[in-house]
Amino acid sequence: MSAINQLSSIFQEVFDDPALVLRPETSPKDIADWDSVAQVKLVLAIEETFGIRFSTEEVTGLHCVGDFVAALRKLKGTIA
Repeated sequence: MSAINQLSSIFQEVFDDPALVLRPETSPKDIADWDSVAQVKLVLAIEETFGIRFSTEEVTGLHCVGDFVAALRKLKGTIA
């Protein structure tokens, strides 16, 4: 399963929107409820799902779905 597909299920759960479709450029301006609280929920859910921990620097660099994918690739190695 690709990183975008895995992230899609996490985003759909956090935002309680099973129809939510992600693209690498998807950002808070595209999802009305994506605020600082939702960002924390996303980070925690992604860390738990992938068994990783983001550094503070990495978290501050997460501005869109593509940033999450890049951070996962960095931390987990090859993720499609």
